[in-house]
Amino acid sequence: MSFNFNDSLNSLSTTFSPWAKRTQRMVQEKLGNVEDVTELPQEYLELEARVDALKIVHQKLLAVTSNYENEGYDYPPNLRESLSDLSKTITEKVQGLSQVSSAAEAQSVLTTPGSKKDPKTMNHALGRAALGGVAALKEAGADSDDPLSESLQKYAIAEEKIGEGRLSQDTLIANKFNAAFHTTLNTSLQFAAKARANVRNARLTLDAVKASAKAAKPEQQGAARAEVEQAEDEFVAATEEAVGVMKNALDTPEPLRNLVELVSAQLAYHKLAYETLKDLLPEVEELQTTQETKYRESREAAIN
Repeated sequence: MSFNFNDSLNSLSTTFSPWAKRTQRMVQEKLGNVEDVTELPQEYLELEARVDALKIVHQKLLAVTSNYENEGYDYPPNLRESLSDLSKTITEKVQGLSQVSSAAEAQSVLTTPGSKKDPKTMNHALGRAALGGVAALKEAGADSDDPLSESLQKYAIAEEKIGEGRLSQDTLIANKFNAAFHTTLNTSLQFAAKARANVRNARLTLDAVKASAKAAKPEQQGAARAEVEQAEDEFVAATEEAVGVMKNALDTPEPLRNLVELVSAQLAYHKLAYETLKDLLPEVEELQTTQETKYRESREAAIN
């Protein structure tokens, strides 16, 4: 007994139309068994391409900016820090170190838990590393006014400030850019996708009805023509609605508003970093000059 796939589809479409008719038509098109396919308007096709491009814009940017929601995205992957290293903020450690008079006290300042944990960012890690150096210098007997120790403390505080600025930037980007882009993907672009799906279904139904009308018996021609006209009206209506929905998704200034928020957050962070380092550099340079002067004086004294 032979099996005819098209006959089976025809039987299925008769029982479960119009869904089955669309399914039958879609399968036949994929198999290349049909010739007459209703063309979509050029404007519609161009809008589809632009909507697809807009979706790619959102997906590509979110693939990167979603990292701003991960605190440690710039944290050194091979750095090993203990829980005690992270148990206290840099500011608390600096304040504590300024009051110690022994190596044991310095070590206690660094390891005793504080009011909150220090974040795992590159800047905070740099600050903690600098303070670790300060503690080592104090344990080795460095004076309280040691230029290197003092410079490292200033550097640690600056890096903490920059790190906090980075976290503020990340929060702004997550709330004002990422959330907005996700909303667009889940609303206007999703609405456009649904409208386009309706057009595909209407087009498949129309072509299936046209094919059925061609094969209709003479006494069925009138009903077949009426069915084709109805399918054409539904196809036109679906296409017009999809055009409107896609234009709405494309014309909204929301993506540019979101981009402004992204740039503004980044600018605020980089401005803070610039100003913090700009203020720090003269202080470190002054301490460097002081140390170099002491170094020259000690060398001259040794020679004499």
